[in-house]
Amino acid sequence: MDNGSRVHLSRLKLQDFRNYEQLTLACDARHVVLTGDNGAGKTNLLEAVSFLSPGRGLRRAPYESVARAGSAGGWSVFAELAGVAGPVSIGTGIPLTPSGPESQRRVRINGAPARGADELLDHARIVWLTPAMDGLFTGPAGDRRKFLDRLVLAVNPAHGRHVADFDKAMRARNRLLADATPDPRWLEAIEAQMAETGVAIVLARLELAGLLSRLIVREAEPASPFPDALIGIDGTLDLMAADLAASDLETAYADRLRAGRRLDAAAGRTLEGPHRSDLKVGHRPKAMAAELCSTGEQKALLIGLVLAHARLVAELSGFAPILLLDEIAAHLDSGRRSALFDRIDALDCQAWLTGTERSLFAAMAERAQYFTVIAGTVTPGR
Repeated sequence: MDNGSRVHLSRLKLQDFRNYEQLTLACDARHVVLTGDNGAGKTNLLEAVSFLSPGRGLRRAPYESVARAGSAGGWSVFAELAGVAGPVSIGTGIPLTPSGPESQRRVRINGAPARGADELLDHARIVWLTPAMDGLFTGPAGDRRKFLDRLVLAVNPAHGRHVADFDKAMRARNRLLADATPDPRWLEAIEAQMAETGVAIVLARLELAGLLSRLIVREAEPASPFPDALIGIDGTLDLMAADLAASDLETAYADRLRAGRRLDAAAGRTLEGPHRSDLKVGHRPKAMAAELCSTGEQKALLIGLVLAHARLVAELSGFAPILLLDEIAAHLDSGRRSALFDRIDALDCQAWLTGTERSLFAAMAERAQYFTVIAGTVTPGR
């Protein structure tokens, strides 16, 4: 695939987005390097691109906080891209109404309202890595679940809907259990829905973990600066899935929910399910849990995992995802930076990278286009 056939952005327009009152950025299929001081707005541009996928973007920020300070509260991101299905224009944001900004993000594709945000996945898959994720392996399990679910979503577009439906049903069950005499018929119905969507979540995560593990083993490079990962998922249903068919696992989970009502009511939350699972990652060459590795090893391991996932997406869909890599080169030596850029380029994707200094990306040479970001303005770099 030549550069012109990559899935890539060719134009990005922002209105009242973070520190950008208005911006139009034109680019080609090469990688995009954004350099500038901290706080200039580099990460804001990556966040804007991340809104071309379902969800709340790479910061997971409330939509009202995305609007430019001093604006009326609405904001928009518009992009033209060469997508999986061909050229497409995508607009998204919070529209303004006579009574103020709406609360829900709207998505339009080629000028028509999208059926839902999941429709964005028909045109591009977007994966990101930010400094906030550096503590992924030692931080809360919830952060690792969100990371895992983003990886799954890139290969299974239905996954996001299953997660949303499960969470909605679980909240409804928790409210019912808070009543002194909850209606058992409602509980049965909600628990059946939780069992169906919960098992779909578990199986999709396990499938992704299996596919990714096999790809990593198949393409293992002992001398790689980005070590291969061991991947597993720790959770009650995840362990049960090894011995049960999907329908039997649904029945077993529904039974466990029914049996656990009293404990869950006392705890004020549901104690078993996919919302309690944890992604477990290991350093394969060292046979060591990721959380026990040095911070440098953890960073290299995370980069290797994201790059392997990008290869998997390309293998399954025929198109590599757009990669958003925030301050990716800051803590890598020159050898690892050069190796990283070669691997990104070999993916045949468009990557958006940020850094404080242009010199960090010298090894990219003509494979990238360069822009300088200064206080909400973007100019082509020389």
